[in-house]
Amino acid sequence: MQVGQHINKTSSAVRLTHIPTGIVVSCQTERSQFQNRDTAMKMLKSKLINLKEKEHKEKIEDLKGVQMDIAWGSQIRSYVFCPYTLVKDHRTGYEVGDVQKVMNGDLNNFIFEYLKQNIK
Repeated sequence: MQVGQHINKTSSAVRLTHIPTGIVVSCQTERSQFQNRDTAMKMLKSKLINLKEKEHKEKIEDLKGVQMDIAWGSQIRSYVFCPYTLVKDHRTGYEVGDVQKVMNGDLNNFIFEYLKQNIK
């Protein structure tokens, strides 16, 4: 027969595994198994929320693409109205002499040239 304080000690540690992601959390800080389970669930929920936020942030960054600084010389197109007329796309090198047509929204040739160079 044992004599001491730890005779009726119960094992109250809890380990939870989120099967779809493989995230494992464990808790043994509380005295009861139910409290440990609640704490472990909160920890697991927090980790899953962080994972979702990270995935969402990566998806947004992927959709944004590369962004340049707004500074002199970083523009996509140059428009010259006088003394001659010219619109030049600096990404593709494509040029058009009819500025008014471009100003009215005819950008199809610029789009096609960009797609030809960037989709291979």
